Amino acid sequence: MDSKEQYRVHKEPFYQAQGNEVELYEAAYAARLPVMVKGPTGCGKSRFIEYMAWKLNKPLITVACNEDMTASDLVGRYLLDANGTRWLDGPLTTAARIGAICYLDEIVEARQDTTVVIHPLTDHRRTLPLDKKGELIEAHPDFQLVISYNPGYQSLMKDLKQSTKQRFTGFEFDYPAAELETGILAAETGLDKSVASKLVQIGQAARNLKGHGLDEGISTRLLVYAATLIKNGVTATDACRMALVRPITDDADIRDTLDHAIDAAFG
Repeated sequence: MDSKEQYRVHKEPFYQAQGNEVELYEAAYAARLPVMVKGPTGCGKSRFIEYMAWKLNKPLITVACNEDMTASDLVGRYLLDANGTRWLDGPLTTAARIGAICYLDEIVEARQDTTVVIHPLTDHRRTLPLDKKGELIEAHPDFQLVISYNPGYQSLMKDLKQSTKQRFTGFEFDYPAAELETGILAAETGLDKSVASKLVQIGQAARNLKGHGLDEGISTRLLVYAATLIKNGVTATDACRMALVRPITDDADIRDTLDHAIDAAFG
């Protein structure tokens, strides 16, 4: 299989635009500008990037960043095998070589000394030095770098350096307006809009508790989970408790408050 084809998004992902973000991303890609996508967890950041890769017909390589990720995990390393040593490209290097969109999801989870390796790819140089291999890669003309993070989880220890932030154009995402989010649930799961609307009401009630007992509100992703369970025959109250409440809090008072909101909506 052609190396590009294995990273191609072959089926259109469902994505509901909230504004003119599709047109703005197309403009950024046309200029090959690096893109930063900010927003709370489960609000559609990754789905948006997947949709844009499909729409632009470009391969997409996604990296889920974590605190143990090293620069070698991104760029590559030498491996031992029966014939000696061989070099294995990392996902960032592969993307730069073949002209893929490289999406670094939750970039702030990675160590700052790791994220420094992306800098030469985000300015006029568009290069990636492989110091261990003694090679300088010039990025393919189709290559683009995209990063995402959740500003709600920023801290002094987990934030992007200004020297990194100022290399990107940016999009700010949030949960959709109620009517739009209801339409998303209905379109993605086939759930009746009247039921989807009640799920959205519960989601909004939980989001109002952010900072008052909840670190993060109920995401659109979790609402889709609840809608899927209901569509598959689970009662609405059980589906909501399972998908919307139990995953996000262990606090008995918060749980009871959300359970009451569920009972009020579906009782």
